[in-house]
Amino acid sequence: MNPLHDNLSRRGFLAGSLAAGTGLAFSPWSLKADETKPKKKLAVVTTEWRFHSHAWHMAERFLTGYPINGKWHHPPFDVVTAYVDQFPDNDLSRGRAKEFGFKITPTIAEALRNGKDKLDVDAVLIIGEHGKYDKSDVGQTKYPRYEFFKAVTDVFAEDGKVVPIFNDKHLSWNWDWAKEMVDISREQKIPFLAGSSLPVTWRMPSIDMPYGAEVEEIMSVAIGGTDSYDFHALEVMQCMAERRKGGETGVVSMQALRGDAVWEAMDAGPWKAGGWDPQLFKACLTRTQTLAQPETYSHRYPTTAQIREWVKKPIAYRFEYADGLKGTMLLMNGLVNDFTFAAKLKGQKDPLSTLFYLPPNPNVVYSAALMSNAEKTFLTGKPPYPVERTLLTGGLVEAGMQSLAQDSKKLETPHLAVEYQVPDKTLFWVS
Repeated sequence: MNPLHDNLSRRGFLAGSLAAGTGLAFSPWSLKADETKPKKKLAVVTTEWRFHSHAWHMAERFLTGYPINGKWHHPPFDVVTAYVDQFPDNDLSRGRAKEFGFKITPTIAEALRNGKDKLDVDAVLIIGEHGKYDKSDVGQTKYPRYEFFKAVTDVFAEDGKVVPIFNDKHLSWNWDWAKEMVDISREQKIPFLAGSSLPVTWRMPSIDMPYGAEVEEIMSVAIGGTDSYDFHALEVMQCMAERRKGGETGVVSMQALRGDAVWEAMDAGPWKAGGWDPQLFKACLTRTQTLAQPETYSHRYPTTAQIREWVKKPIAYRFEYADGLKGTMLLMNGLVNDFTFAAKLKGQKDPLSTLFYLPPNPNVVYSAALMSNAEKTFLTGKPPYPVERTLLTGGLVEAGMQSLAQDSKKLETPHLAVEYQVPDKTLFWVS
C-alpha cells in the first residue's frame, strides 16, 4: 500500500509532515561531508560493546558510515578513543579498536583528553545500555548514564570547554539525576541530545501529528518489557503528543496495570470508565505488520478471547497530561511484535494512526536515523529536538514502574511538569 494513498492523507492528516512523498520531510540539512577538511574527533563512552548491543548499533555508524537518501554517508568524524565499562566474552570493542585505530582508555577523563592535558575531542557519544548492573527497588536497571554524564561534564568544567553530547535512551533511572543532567547541560551550555531511534525512524504511513492539533487521547500498542521497551513505546507517543496545541505541559498522574487488571480496563470501555477508547486500540492493530493469527489464517482481526489467550503478561500505563490529554501505553507481547500509534483528534471521526517501522537485523538502519541526528548535533551544536522530551519520557517509565510496585496505585506526578516546544517540521526519515 502506498502511504500517500491512505485514507488519512485524504482527510488531511498529512498536514505537518511537509511533502513526504518527495523526501522534503526529512531533516533539511546536508549530510555531505567536506573531504578537504580534517575529520573531527569523537569519544565513545559505553557500558559494553558486543554484537547487537547499542554500541554496535550506534558507535559503528561513525566507523563505517550508513545509508541515507540512497547514498552511503561517511560522517566527518574519527572515533579516537573509547571508554568501555564491561567486557563480556563476546566483546567487540578491542577488535574494533585494533581494526579502526582508536584507543580504549581506563577512564572517561582519559578518553576525553585523548592523551593530552586538556579536552581533545569534538563530541562525546554516551551509550549506557546493556551490561550487568544492579536493579532499583522497583526493578529498573541502574545503568550508569548519570555517572557517565557527570564524568564527562566534570572534564568540561575542569578544562573550561564543552563539546556536544549524545546520550542513548533515557537519561537515568533516577528522576532527580535525570533532571540534574538537563540542568547541568543548560548551565554549562552543552549541546545535549538524547533518546532512541523510534521518533526518527520511518513511519507507515509517513504521517506526523498535525502541528497545533487539538488531541483528546493517544495510544501505543507495542512489544517488550518494562524499563526497556516501555520507554520506546512512550517515545512513540510523546514525539506525536508534543506537537499538539500549546506544546508540552507535562504529566499530572500515572497508573500502571498488569495481568487481569489490563483485561478489566479493556472491558470497561472509555477512559472515564477506567479503560481507553476502543477505536484507538483497533486503529493500532490495523497498522501492525506482526498481528498474531490462528494457525493457517492471515489477516484476521483477533477476538477478545484470542487476545487474552496469546498475551500472557499484559502491561498498561494510563497517564494524564496537565492539559487534559489522556494516554495509554500497552505492552502486548504475543499479539504484536512492533510499535503502533493512534490518536483521537478533536472534531475528527476516525483516529490518526501509523506504524513506527524498525527494519530488521543485521542492518537495523533505524539506528542510522538516530545517529544522523546525533551527527547533526555534533556538527552544528544545535540539537534538532529538545532533551526535555527524553526527560519526560524517562520520568514516565519510572512513574509507571513505581505504580506497578505499589499494586497499580494511581500516582500524582507533580515532578513531571516538564514544559517545552518542538519545531514545526518533520524529523523522521521518509526516504
